Amino acid sequence: MARVAQKATDDEAKVRGDRVVTTNRRATYDYFIEESIEAGVSLTGTEIKSIRAGRVSIAEAYVRVDGGELWLIGANVAPFEQAGQDNHEPTRPRKLLAKRRQIAHLQEATDQKGMTLVPLRIALRHGLAKVDVGIAKGKKSYDKRAATAEREATRDIQRALRDRG
Repeated sequence: MARVAQKATDDEAKVRGDRVVTTNRRATYDYFIEESIEAGVSLTGTEIKSIRAGRVSIAEAYVRVDGGELWLIGANVAPFEQAGQDNHEPTRPRKLLAKRRQIAHLQEATDQKGMTLVPLRIALRHGLAKVDVGIAKGKKSYDKRAATAEREATRDIQRALRDRG
């Protein structure tokens, strides 16, 4: 008998301890996201405390495959205030933890012209920080205008339906 996967409700996610800390809203505006994978992050003690406090930004960050390893470059994890002199460097490169097969797949994807790796969001799952890495292709300016026009049209339709009913 096969088990059917069901999408977790918000209550189930809270019970499991899942919480989205930050999202990269700029990524969906600037890129077409083809596919995404979840990777762990190698962090120090003060970094995970800052992330749990929500003091992280991935707006200017990107992911690079270097020597068979994934690296998160440019993510800003604010210094932990109570750490004193044992604090971390806010923008240091952080190693992402993924399976060898996943890293090879990401390497193949970025070898194609116009493809890049962008961090989409950071979430805490069972107390561990996870990064969703997206394989992305850059949008042209006319693609962005079309997306904006579509979003505004949808918003107008929703507003009209709400006012009518």
